[in-house]
Amino acid sequence: MGFWNKLKGQLIDIIEWLDSSNDTMVYRFERQGNEIKNGAQLTVRESQVAVFINEGQIADVFGPGQFELATQNLPILSTLKGWKYGFNSPFKAEVYFLNTKRFTNQKWGTPNVFYLRDADFGRVTLRAFGTYTIKISDPVKFLREVAGTSDDFTTDQINDELRSMTVTRFIDAVGESKLALLDFAQNYKDLSEFCEKKLGGEFMEYGLEMSKFLISSISLPEKLQAKLDEGTGVNMLGDMNKYTQMKTADAMSSAATNTSGGGGMEGMMGMAMMQQMMNMNQNQNQQQNTNYQQNVQQPAPPPMPPKIQFYVSINGQQAGPFDSNQLQQMIAQNQINKQTFVWKQGMTGWVPASQVPEIASLFSVAPPPPPPPM
Repeated sequence: MGFWNKLKGQLIDIIEWLDSSNDTMVYRFERQGNEIKNGAQLTVRESQVAVFINEGQIADVFGPGQFELATQNLPILSTLKGWKYGFNSPFKAEVYFLNTKRFTNQKWGTPNVFYLRDADFGRVTLRAFGTYTIKISDPVKFLREVAGTSDDFTTDQINDELRSMTVTRFIDAVGESKLALLDFAQNYKDLSEFCEKKLGGEFMEYGLEMSKFLISSISLPEKLQAKLDEGTGVNMLGDMNKYTQMKTADAMSSAATNTSGGGGMEGMMGMAMMQQMMNMNQNQNQQQNTNYQQNVQQPAPPPMPPKIQFYVSINGQQAGPFDSNQLQQMIAQNQINKQTFVWKQGMTGWVPASQVPEIASLFSVAPPPPPPPM
């Protein structure tokens, strides 16, 4: 009885996998040389697939459910084993469980800066980061092409390759988009969808599906970002002198709070900046007084009236705007006539030129068309 109990204990009668990790994609069931007995119970949970392999060949695949292993449940394995009329004895086979859930928050990022030619700033360097989501869509292909004979395959073992592929396609997408640097933030969604579509087919070659691609940030290096922020500050203040005064005041405040009490180099620089700002203010006041006196002595003429400009509809296409001189030339060249539709700022809609007094008067002074050639 002891021998038969020992032999019975070596036979596997329950095959299942309880995943306690968050990153395991493939797990090989620990058989440890023991045989699977006829009628063993196979449990495949939701978001799992079980694959039987016989001597290196992929055999039967089981989706979620509970199965009693018999000839009718193992048609491919039965053929490989040569079971013509069913089997009654234990058998050996490798069983792999594949996790088909979504693996979220897989991070990607550019390991180095990449270059972009921008219309506003010229040649700039950028960094980018984000996340993506994957899942095993074709278990057999993933097992054959990626996991192989690994007994415990995790996302870390493929992330480096997927990350490199993702970064390459992202940089391609940025280049093809032709977006200006300052327009990136408002186009993250479109860029993400473009990359997701482009990467989808390549991930399928691994038996994977990319279900989400997200861009977290596209940023400039710190020094270049600081320069851009300074330029933004100048634009916000609208005056280079005001910006200089603000920077001088910041330096003075920093010098005043220095623990050396203002007796060191910082204090001297602060006093020099203060004197410079006082001189600047004095010069500005003098200039303002001079301008004021000139204005009092010689009143400035009133501003010139604005030129009235019209848009013209030519062959269904909007053209312009044109001033009266240009319109008169176009009338003389028969490019527009009294029925041509025109529009200017303040008008509610397009109207024929003959109904606009400013243009209608031009037709009376326009020369007649030239005579036909002799």
